[in-house]
Amino acid sequence: MSKDKLSSHTPMMRQYLGIKAQYPDLLLLYRMGDFYELFYEDAEKAAHLLDITLTTRGQSAGAPIKMAGVPYHALEQYLARLVRLGESVVICDQIGDPATSKGPVERAVTRIVTPGTLTDAALLDDKRDALLMAVSTNRQRVGLAWLNLASGEFQVSEIAPDALAASLERIQPAEIIVPESQQEPALLQALSAPAAAIALTRQPDWHFDSEAATRDLCAHFKTASLAGFGADGLRPAIAAAGALLRYARTTQARALPHVLSLSVERDSAFLGLDAATRRNLELTETLRGQASPTLFSLLDACVTSMGSRALRHALHHPLRDPATPAARHTAIAALLDAGGQAARDIRRTLRGFADIERIAGRIALMSARPRDLAGLRDSLRRLAELRAPLAAESARAAPLLQTLHGELQTPESAADLLARAICPEPAALLRDGGVIAGGYDAELDELRGINDHCGAYLIELETRERERTGIANLKVEYNRVHGFYIEITHANAGKVPDDYRRRQTLKNAERYITPELKAFEDKALSAQERALAREKQLYEAILTTLQADLPRLQSIARAVAHLDLLAALAETAHTYDYCRPEFSSEPGLHIEGGRHPVVENELPGGETFIANDTHLTDARRLLLITGPNMGGKSTYMRQTALIALMAHIGSFVPARRAVIGPLDQIFTRIGAADDLASGRSTFMVEMTESAAILHHATANSLVLMDEVGRGTSTFDGMALAFAICRHLIEKNRALTLFATHYFELTLLAGEYPELANVHLGAIEHGDKIVFLHAVEEGPASQSYGIQVAALAGIPAPVVKAAKQQLREFEQRTAINPLQPDLFAALPEHAPPAAVELPPPPPSPPPALLRLRTLDPDSLTPRQALDLLYELKKLA
Repeated sequence: MSKDKLSSHTPMMRQYLGIKAQYPDLLLLYRMGDFYELFYEDAEKAAHLLDITLTTRGQSAGAPIKMAGVPYHALEQYLARLVRLGESVVICDQIGDPATSKGPVERAVTRIVTPGTLTDAALLDDKRDALLMAVSTNRQRVGLAWLNLASGEFQVSEIAPDALAASLERIQPAEIIVPESQQEPALLQALSAPAAAIALTRQPDWHFDSEAATRDLCAHFKTASLAGFGADGLRPAIAAAGALLRYARTTQARALPHVLSLSVERDSAFLGLDAATRRNLELTETLRGQASPTLFSLLDACVTSMGSRALRHALHHPLRDPATPAARHTAIAALLDAGGQAARDIRRTLRGFADIERIAGRIALMSARPRDLAGLRDSLRRLAELRAPLAAESARAAPLLQTLHGELQTPESAADLLARAICPEPAALLRDGGVIAGGYDAELDELRGINDHCGAYLIELETRERERTGIANLKVEYNRVHGFYIEITHANAGKVPDDYRRRQTLKNAERYITPELKAFEDKALSAQERALAREKQLYEAILTTLQADLPRLQSIARAVAHLDLLAALAETAHTYDYCRPEFSSEPGLHIEGGRHPVVENELPGGETFIANDTHLTDARRLLLITGPNMGGKSTYMRQTALIALMAHIGSFVPARRAVIGPLDQIFTRIGAADDLASGRSTFMVEMTESAAILHHATANSLVLMDEVGRGTSTFDGMALAFAICRHLIEKNRALTLFATHYFELTLLAGEYPELANVHLGAIEHGDKIVFLHAVEEGPASQSYGIQVAALAGIPAPVVKAAKQQLREFEQRTAINPLQPDLFAALPEHAPPAAVELPPPPPSPPPALLRLRTLDPDSLTPRQALDLLYELKKLA
């Protein structure tokens, strides 16, 4: 805005516009009295998003000023709505004293609220981390850095460009920072893939300079280099970390003392799950985007929000090395010993535990509220009780439980400070007073004493004045607007003493002040203001003192979350009869009596889930699964993957027995939908996902493929299914479950000993079908697709016509049963040697062909007679 145009505004609007110019793309909430106001375009946008009134008031620079506002006491709820909509908001508060200000009260930006920098309890989802991420690239690598501002956890990683989408699906940031010049289409497509969930923020390119970032990070951590963090040489990741740290400090308008370390995450630490696999397995969100029923919603028996967040993180970060999951299995077994009493004791103690992790973050940012500190105090008091079950005989056999026992020691200095300083039930807000405990500060106690004796003084004054004036209904009272006053009805106006001074006139009474009451008012109100100021001073000093205990508080938070997670998994294992899985160095997967944990839990009352075995070995690497639609093929495949994944997060699993060999990745190609935003058809999505599997699956990968090739013509699809199946056996050698309706693929069992046919059975009873949901050896006899169509409500004439068409197709198959033209589409492979193609049988007699097309039930007597003559001629 030009200086001439700016000078035409009022002083207050010039102040507003000067601040707004620094944040042109963010909503600015400008404090005016009891409201936060928005102006001009911000007002229009906020009115639409928040459904609040848009008004105009006065004029500035010759035009009406558009305004919209929200009450200051309701700010958090409006902020929560804006952040959920992906908006970032600048909070501008009054920092000057209106009583002494000449012109507009001095204002300054006190914080910037963005989707990735949330710390307030009212703005955060209790069970989900709000992560801020920065992305920086060079020609070969993508550098990632992400920060949980609420807890102080700071991590970096470097990945290949084609792994970005999978990393975003795993980390699930709320906001991503990229350089302003970033225009690479593939990268931007990956960044915008979960469009509605991630806010994209651009920052100047120079913020991503790796050398400046290294200096900034070393200064923050007070180290000479980043070698101690294992981050040397990770230039793109360090560039991202520097930009992220700068952005986070700017939004909070302060340093970040709780960001104490930087950890480097390696892809090899986790069981690989690409974006499609995470969605298909419905770990934390259903395919329709709902929160339940999912594996997370089933397993989340956590008592604290810290435990729930640890579970969510574990589900998206299953550990490849079995050492940590095995340690968790041992801990869960110990908690379940003696009837699970230890787990029950832990869960009972954890009820009511405060969110120590996020409270520690707010202490670091000096934004913790009184009830945060009260909750922290009460939780620290209960740490000894929480440790007691971990000292039991059964728990001593679990090294992980003993480690947690040591990490849960009470920080005595912090616990003592909070016990002495904070009221048992403090006010919600510091400005309301009543936060600092009595006896903690002599000056505050003295100032409060004046207030405490105020009531007694007013009663004594009222009694004296009634006697002096003879007015029996004289009242001495107080309100916040007019202060102290003496109220006398108009009927007694003649008895008012000369030293009374009128303060306010009402309809039926007059209010007065006396020199004595005025002197007391000055003293009392001054004491109240000074007491609130003293409380604020003491409270800030408490937060400053607690900074020294941040590392211990963060360690305690992690230990509580981990213990809550273990106790919840123990509870789930006990409730649903899960078994302890075993890890083996031998390749393969052996599951006896496996169940799908979520489907089993969702069955209507009285129905029993049919458990099934899965056996994959080095000599039996691919199971070709056939059977009817709705027979349970997809459920069977998914349950196998979920059992493997649950074992790798340290959970017990839904099976009688499970032995898990070495695994590096899990891939799924189950179901597909159009990706209209990227211009990809259903079949293109299917082939893209299949290509990713064929390129990346190894001999230690678990691959689930369902109905590959069904999105195109029969011969094209069958040819692709044959070729993909062969590639998985010959090249990838992955442990594979391959479900298909192409029965021709079952012939591959004669060519590859590593391939075994299994099927899910069904029984046809009349025109109905009964699904057995049991996995049996060998190929299925038929698909039962028409019967399933009838169950779905396809009109009877259509079903009937389909049956007739099917009979015609079967007649053609009888003539050429193995479709040699199909194998011609696969020039590298001749038809299976084990199968000899018979010569085409002779054509059936015309009369027989005519009989096969008949439906006797639909013939009238006249038509039946005519048909007999027709058949005689044909014969």
